[in-house]
Amino acid sequence: MASIDPAISRHAETSALEGASAPTGAGIWILGLVAAAGWIGVAALVELWPEIIPQPYGRELAIIAMALALGLVVVAATGRLFGAIASTIRYYGPWAIAAALVVAIWEVVTAKTGWLPVPFFSSPQSILEVFFDDWSRLGLSVWYSVALLAKGYFFGALTGFITGVTIGWSQAASYWVHPVLRLIGPLPATAWLPLAFFIFPTSGSASVFLIALATAFPVTILTWSGIVGVNRDYYDIARTLGAKPRFLILKVAIPAALPHVFVGLFMGLGTSFAVLVIAEMLGVKAGLGWYLQWAQGWAAYANMYAALLVMALMCSSLITILFRVRDWTLSWQKGLVRW
Repeated sequence: MASIDPAISRHAETSALEGASAPTGAGIWILGLVAAAGWIGVAALVELWPEIIPQPYGRELAIIAMALALGLVVVAATGRLFGAIASTIRYYGPWAIAAALVVAIWEVVTAKTGWLPVPFFSSPQSILEVFFDDWSRLGLSVWYSVALLAKGYFFGALTGFITGVTIGWSQAASYWVHPVLRLIGPLPATAWLPLAFFIFPTSGSASVFLIALATAFPVTILTWSGIVGVNRDYYDIARTLGAKPRFLILKVAIPAALPHVFVGLFMGLGTSFAVLVIAEMLGVKAGLGWYLQWAQGWAAYANMYAALLVMALMCSSLITILFRVRDWTLSWQKGLVRW
């Protein structure tokens, strides 16, 4: 059965969602105008309905809403003049409408009516205030988190990959290492917190160890599974052509196991996020986990929500980057796994 190009599939979905576009792809994008009207309504709501408690940055929120509306109007009026950018915006047109509706409801139940109690529920203006007034502390926390995650994830992925290849290729190594993996591998990395902070000289090095430990186990298991699952006929053909063990490992086993390796990397990245937050709550001076704990201690719930939003965007971006690396490395499987 012939496969369908993902780009063609997305184009078809976009055309179905646009609905009112002309057959040639030109003309007015009606859905975009509806989304623009929604964001204009958000701006009017923010500006014209008085707040029960005056809050800063209401005007800025209205300006942002109007800017989004203007961008949607431009895309709606110019068709696909802006190429891939316009196609992407058109594809997410229904989400633009949904986002405007969510922000409007959020604004009403917090800033306008106070149905959700303060300070446990923050208004959109409060979140915006964090990004305007506390951007330096929040940005520094993001930098520390990315640096810590990068170090722990790198060492964990490297250790897991080498271990997985070793036990997948060598029966002797598998005999000795496999029982150890089965014993300590399923334990959550956070269970090692007391021991890690006792052994390592600094909280930073202990945090790197915990993140590496959380990453290494899934990478090891999936890499090992990929190496063991390589078709033996590949080895026989390579040996017939005079291949040495080094060639078999580097040119046959590892390339064939890469799809499994990337699955392990995705799983390791997911578990490392959880360990990152917990590790940063214990003894470090910066980082998103530290920022969350600081905000909770001061009952600064707007700061906490802003940090959660930044963390979600950071995690999603890193997974997207890893998917791009996977699609580039495994070009023959591009689009097979989606994010």
